[in-house]
Amino acid sequence: MIDRRTGQPQQARARSARPIRPPRERGTGKAFALAAVMHLLLGWLLYHGINWQNNTPAGAEAEIWTDIPDMSAPTPRPAPPPPAPAKVQPAPPPARDEQADIALQEKKRKQQEAAAREAQLAEQRREQQQAQQEAEAKRQQQLAAQAAAAAAAQKAMQDKQKQVEKQRQAELQKQQQAKAQQEKERQQQAEAQKAEQLKAEQQQAQKEARAKADAEAKAKAQAKAKADAEAKAKVDAERRARLAALQGQLGGGTSSSGEGLAKSGTGRGAGGNATSPGYAEKVQRRVRPNIVWAGETAGLETVVSVRCSPSGTLLSASISRSSGNEQWDQAALRAVQRSDPMPVDVDGKAPDHFTITLRPAGG
Repeated sequence: MIDRRTGQPQQARARSARPIRPPRERGTGKAFALAAVMHLLLGWLLYHGINWQNNTPAGAEAEIWTDIPDMSAPTPRPAPPPPAPAKVQPAPPPARDEQADIALQEKKRKQQEAAAREAQLAEQRREQQQAQQEAEAKRQQQLAAQAAAAAAAQKAMQDKQKQVEKQRQAELQKQQQAKAQQEKERQQQAEAQKAEQLKAEQQQAQKEARAKADAEAKAKAQAKAKADAEAKAKVDAERRARLAALQGQLGGGTSSSGEGLAKSGTGRGAGGNATSPGYAEKVQRRVRPNIVWAGETAGLETVVSVRCSPSGTLLSASISRSSGNEQWDQAALRAVQRSDPMPVDVDGKAPDHFTITLRPAGG
């Protein structure tokens, strides 16, 4: 199993926690057995050597006999022989003390040889022990070097793991920051899309509201125009009846004309009723606030033809002469339509039809 903190196997960690011991040397038991056999052999040799030197050699005895003449029978006396040369007597056998000295010297010699062998063996053991100590010291140095190398490798591995972990944490933090930035951008995009969609919906709602208002205004205007047309037809019929009756009584007719002034322009019209001098100012005050125009102003002039009921209700409005700029023409027409109803004159009635010449402010 892998330790999550260090990244090392738990068994290797347990082994690294134990104290470092030198490995067991091979052949130690065999060396001890061989040394024991050599000591036993050396003891046996010393024992038998000392016992052999303590044995006293057996002494040798010899009897020397000489011929003795028989003195019982008389014998003629021979002539005396010439004197024989003196015999050299052999050296008497060494005394027992001399043999003991020889044995003692032999024993000393053997002891010296045994001591020399013992010294040689001791020297060999010392050299062997010194060699073992040197080998052990060398092995300890090797073990220490191996332990130091293992510790350095372990430290390098830990440093590498720390560096890798640090890099991983930095990469993870970078990914999180990038993810947060992406999420923030996505939210901003979503909010922008939502705002655009809301704006589009508002614009669409406003457009629909304007279209609905325009449709309602158009329907209302059409309804008013129809009602005013019916009322006008009725009034015209009554007027024609009155005129016919008056013509039959007086045998004459009447005609009238009027003029009006709108914002930044003039208007002229003709109808059954004459307009007062101040009617043009009334039309101007009514139409001027309804003109909405932000374009160019130079050379723009539009003539709008207007039909009204006696109550001032706008029956119809159309472009009778264009300025050449369709957008300004439509702005002028909308200004007239927004001015419904038209002001009435001093007699309490509005002219049935007239024209208004409109120019933008500053034009």
